[in-house]
Amino acid sequence: MQFKDIIGHHKIKTHLAQTVKENRVSHAQLFLGPEGSGGLALAVAYAQYVNCEQKAENDSCGICSSCRKYQKLIHPDLHFSYPFFASGEKDVATSYLEEWRAAFLDNPYMGLDYWRHQLEAGNKQANINIAEAHDIIKKLSLKAFEAEYKVLILWLPEYLNVQGNALLKLIEEPPEKTLFLLISENQDRILNTIISRTQLVKIPKFSHSDVKQYLTAEKAIAEERASEIAFIADGNVQTAIELIKDDTNPYFDLLINWLRFVVTDSGLHIIRLCEEDFPKLGRENQKIFLLYAVSVFRQILLTQTGLSQLVLLQGKELDFVQKFGDNFIGEQLEAAIDLLEKTHYKVERNANPKILFLDLSLQLVLIFKYQTFPQGTQYI
Repeated sequence: MQFKDIIGHHKIKTHLAQTVKENRVSHAQLFLGPEGSGGLALAVAYAQYVNCEQKAENDSCGICSSCRKYQKLIHPDLHFSYPFFASGEKDVATSYLEEWRAAFLDNPYMGLDYWRHQLEAGNKQANINIAEAHDIIKKLSLKAFEAEYKVLILWLPEYLNVQGNALLKLIEEPPEKTLFLLISENQDRILNTIISRTQLVKIPKFSHSDVKQYLTAEKAIAEERASEIAFIADGNVQTAIELIKDDTNPYFDLLINWLRFVVTDSGLHIIRLCEEDFPKLGRENQKIFLLYAVSVFRQILLTQTGLSQLVLLQGKELDFVQKFGDNFIGEQLEAAIDLLEKTHYKVERNANPKILFLDLSLQLVLIFKYQTFPQGTQYI
């Protein structure tokens, strides 16, 4: 993996390369960014650049012995740790190394659910167990085979839980020329004792244009369809990849029908959607639908505040944004966005979808049909 193979993030790539050229490589770094933002790909590209034998100005050469091994993820001084869905306490990450290599090489922007699917783990809980922590210590206590740096890339350290305490001394005082690269999606779930021992590298989500360019150039998606997918994905390349298989936007009609029932307080129709349609989506599609709804409401807010030039929607979606925005005020839309984001959080934690979406729908009814705002105007 070279920097040039990763879309966007030009400033971050330049910064990472500069730390190597100036010999300022921090021994423990935390790449923090949302799912599908390329943190894992950047970490692998950075490690490859660190150990490249013929470094270019801002990227690895891609042809030296080290680079060739890195590109296949078979370098003896490159180690990976990641969540897995172990059936026994003695399982470690290397038990699934072949599956890991295949998954990453196929999709370097992967998320946890993509990885779960590769292992056919169903609904098992992800975990990095104590056996894995001890295995990391064992591997990094050995001398490097051939590279200047031994590298451990630890994906999603938030799944370490208390087992991470076993690694604290190693992270703080590692063997010479040992590099820890941690890739996280949620800083709040990482042990504070680990965060305090790492240098933070913040990775933002991809822009709409970055995702669109990736889809058109790498996946040969038509420009209009790529723009539509990029909007729904909202900077998450993993989500964009999942949406490619659908010929049309599967969420727009559902959103329109749902909101129509909400603003008219059509109780029986709302119950049917919550009992049948939403549960059928499955957890991942429920999350995507909620994020899509959030994005649509934000586009409505842009039109209301005179920033139509920033609106990314087209066709019937744009028509909906303009018409819906004529009937409701910003406070209502902001309240709805807050509810949608809270519901997304609960879906991630496996809340019952029937109850969750019914509760969300009823709260939206109050906001759009009956809520009174400070101006004293009641929108019915």
